[in-house]
Amino acid sequence: MAGLTAARTASLRGLTVLTVSKGGATDTATQYAQGGIAVVGDAVTDSVDSHVADTCEAGVGLCDENAVRSIVAGGRDAVAALTDLGAVFDRGRDGAVSRTREGGHSTRRIIHAGGDATGAEVQRALGAAGLPVLFDSSAVRVLTDARGVTGVLVDSPRGLGVIHTPAVLLATGGLGQLYACSTNPPGATADGIALALDAGAAVADLEFVQFHPTVLFTPGGLGRRPLISEAVRGEGAILVDANGDSVTAGVHPRGDLAPRDVVSRAIASRLRELGHDHVYLDARRLPGFAQRFPTVTASCLEAGIDPREQLIPVTPAAHYSCGGVVTDVDGRTSVPGLYAAGEVARTGLHGANRLASNSLLEGLVVGERAGAAAVERADLRVEAADAERRALPSAPRELVQQLMTGNASVVRDGAGLEAVAAALAAAPRTVPEGQTALEDAALTLTAAALVLAAGARTESRGCHTRSDYPETSGEWRRSTHVRLRDGELELLQPQLTGVL
Repeated sequence: MAGLTAARTASLRGLTVLTVSKGGATDTATQYAQGGIAVVGDAVTDSVDSHVADTCEAGVGLCDENAVRSIVAGGRDAVAALTDLGAVFDRGRDGAVSRTREGGHSTRRIIHAGGDATGAEVQRALGAAGLPVLFDSSAVRVLTDARGVTGVLVDSPRGLGVIHTPAVLLATGGLGQLYACSTNPPGATADGIALALDAGAAVADLEFVQFHPTVLFTPGGLGRRPLISEAVRGEGAILVDANGDSVTAGVHPRGDLAPRDVVSRAIASRLRELGHDHVYLDARRLPGFAQRFPTVTASCLEAGIDPREQLIPVTPAAHYSCGGVVTDVDGRTSVPGLYAAGEVARTGLHGANRLASNSLLEGLVVGERAGAAAVERADLRVEAADAERRALPSAPRELVQQLMTGNASVVRDGAGLEAVAAALAAAPRTVPEGQTALEDAALTLTAAALVLAAGARTESRGCHTRSDYPETSGEWRRSTHVRLRDGELELLQPQLTGVL
């Protein structure tokens, strides 16, 4: 969503645009988004102020309120532009766009398409723009000189080559493949984080990884797992354990519609208490379930579960990176000519915990702004140099996933984080050749940056829960910024360093 929106916007402003994709046309995270787009609706029941307040409450003190207000206020125009492209959103009997409610929202403001296939509809509409794409090609490095970006080193089916350009947008999605079980597609290997660090940009808030509370559980299920949309709970489904008891009763005033970090922790606590590996979502009383949630229904039926008659087994799984490459609300990073939008970026919207369905909102709004901002580089004539591959630390993906799942998941502690850091520091440096090697190197670097930040943050806040520091600390009401200098990861706030 973010990349295609930016590409279309830049093209309409006269720029020559090429999209580089390491996979195919359907290898995106956008297509899996179920819930919808959070956008302010009826002025009688909703407002920008209300949406900002809900977002900042979910972000637990780390949202940049100015950024939140800017992005939220841009939602209506962004959705209108998407509708003009042909995107079709669900409507009620009165003809008005249907809205549902999700966790952390004080009102029904989430618009959706195809019941629970919003991302697929958005991707369809944006993909119709027909802009050129270089498929099956991996970005190896973003190249820079004293003026900023000069190009991209790309490994394509035709070999290694350089695309000379004064502007590069990172729209690479998340880092879900750091974990053994995730809602993310296989390509979510933190490529953009690694590219940005290598280019000299800072990343922030990587320790805040949102685990979606309700992912379809199947015994032995690894890799990408089907999401059971939060909108299912928004329509009235309830979370229960194997004894039929509520999982969230007494945990939060909003119960099953509490922010995701709250619900995920409640589930993790109940699982530890009972010694089980999943809880259940009871949606049997929801009328017209199959029509409202066709994607969820299909996933359940494929696993041998009829959600209209049976409880849905669910468990938390890695879902969304609240942090990322530090940008302003127009997608600019600290490196001139380098932009980022979507999940890879950290605009200040999400803080310590993303509010449900704010991700598609951010992708649309910031994607469009980044495409427009790139015009500022249009008159630069650049020629990329220093296009050599670099030796990078790289641990086997299975080892990274094992370490991160066991020690940097829903609940962490200092000893576990130190163990991950030590194991990653021992990773050998190699020159990655081919997509898999590049991905493994990106995962290794990003994991090291994440555990560096998580180890320094001696508190529990939002998605970051430390069992050895269970309280939230006023001293940590600030973001953690990490950068790479001479092969060393450096934590900028506070001034601590860690060597990779």
